Amino acid sequence: MLAMNLSSPAAVNFHRSSCYHGRHRLRNYPITKLSPPLEPSLLCRRSHPIDLSHLPLPLPLPLHLHKLRAAADAAAEAPGGESDPESASPDMLPEKKKKTTLQLGLVFGLWYLQNIIFNIYNKKALNVFPFPWFLATFQLFVGSIWMVLLWTLKLQPAPKVSKPFFLALLGPALFHTVGHISACVSFSKVAVSFTHVIKSAEPVFSVIFSSFLGDTYPVAVWLSILPIVFGCSLAAVTEVSFNIAGLSGAMISNVGFVLRNIYSKRSLQSFREVDGLNLYGWITIISLLYLLPVAIFVEGPQWIPGYHKAIAAVGKSSTFYFWVLVSGVFYHLYNQSSYQALDDISPLTFSIGNTMKRVVVIISTVLVFRNPVKPLNALGSAIAIFGTFLYSQATSAKKKKN
Repeated sequence: MLAMNLSSPAAVNFHRSSCYHGRHRLRNYPITKLSPPLEPSLLCRRSHPIDLSHLPLPLPLPLHLHKLRAAADAAAEAPGGESDPESASPDMLPEKKKKTTLQLGLVFGLWYLQNIIFNIYNKKALNVFPFPWFLATFQLFVGSIWMVLLWTLKLQPAPKVSKPFFLALLGPALFHTVGHISACVSFSKVAVSFTHVIKSAEPVFSVIFSSFLGDTYPVAVWLSILPIVFGCSLAAVTEVSFNIAGLSGAMISNVGFVLRNIYSKRSLQSFREVDGLNLYGWITIISLLYLLPVAIFVEGPQWIPGYHKAIAAVGKSSTFYFWVLVSGVFYHLYNQSSYQALDDISPLTFSIGNTMKRVVVIISTVLVFRNPVKPLNALGSAIAIFGTFLYSQATSAKKKKN
């Protein structure tokens, strides 16, 4: 058998389990390639390492070994990968740490800012034009156009679309559509802050549905969802803008997005070569095809009269256009940033960042729209969001244990 340490080309060990002449040792055999077999007379009868450190470096490696070594190096440098601290110069480590911290701050800052802008202008548009089916469809339309432009201008590598890939996307895109329109309905009925508090209960549905499908969770995960349930319940009963349609919309949105995630893991296992942004782009396009005819059927006849009322309420048509357009653009941008963030950071860091994102959005929208918040409502919201943090910690510990 041939055993090679790719991390150190100078230390190459050959092991042969059988040979012809046990007293011969390989000393000055000119190695130009590793793939051809050695002469039988040069092979030893016993298995022992042979030191090739005296040979000139680097040793030529076959193509498949070059690929293995490149993959090992990439895994070591990837976020969450284990790299050897001793292999880097001490002077380089602080610089790399600072760069990573700066990049992480930019990723989260951009993600949070885009999310805040979307929630503010989406709510402004819904306040004067209460037709969530139209806005949800328009946001998917903007996202579809955005992705087509990225692919056409070669700013983002276009994925190869096959019939199996398209069929595998139908289920996740359907659940994504349900989650998106339900959230939009909730935004139109209640305060943005209340919708986000209820949406923080998504881990509860994830654990329950995954358990029905055969997944098992430790006690710590089940305990972590208790404060989420309690906090959401306390926030709901003390919410000033409480509306059963708004509560139902947020809950259905949780179900839709959880089923999207579960279904994606099962149906897209064979398409790991497609990156997150391209995957989300195609889900957006298919979701638009799902939602557009239903939106026309549900709200279509009301759009024109509602448009005239919105213009009369705002005063300027350009202002209304700006609100709708910004909500569409930043809906796609913040989702795009979230997928890019997930590619750059560990799932635990992403989960914690997503929890803090809800805190930032809730505080921002309360300040902008001046929603009245009761002390018990604030307490319930804090408990629910703290529960999502505990859930992220518990699930991370479960993955490490497995």
